[in-house]
Amino acid sequence: MRINVGILLIAAGAILAFAVRHGSGPVNLTVVGIVIMLGGLAGLWLSYRVVNQQRQEDITLIKPGIEEQYDTAPHEYAIEEQIDVTPVAYQEHPAKEA
Repeated sequence: MRINVGILLIAAGAILAFAVRHGSGPVNLTVVGIVIMLGGLAGLWLSYRVVNQQRQEDITLIKPGIEEQYDTAPHEYAIEEQIDVTPVAYQEHPAKEA
C-alpha cells in the first residue's frame, strides 16, 4: 500500500508539472507538481527502507543444537573402502570380448 501511494503522488505531480498549463493565479502549478513528485519519491524510498529493515529482522539462523548435527570435522577412524560416486554414464566399462 505504501508503494502505491508513492507512485500515485509521482503520477499526480507529473500531471500537474507537465500537463497542466494554467498560468493565472499566485500558485505555480509546475512547482507544486515537482514538490508532489519529490514527496512521492521520498515515500517510495521510505517504504523501501521499512520493508528491507523488517526483512533483516525476520532472518533466523540455524539453532545451535541442529548446527552441531552437521559437523564437518574428519572422522576418528579411517575409511577403508572408497565409494565410487561417478555417474554410470561416465564410468569406464571394460570392453566385452565375444
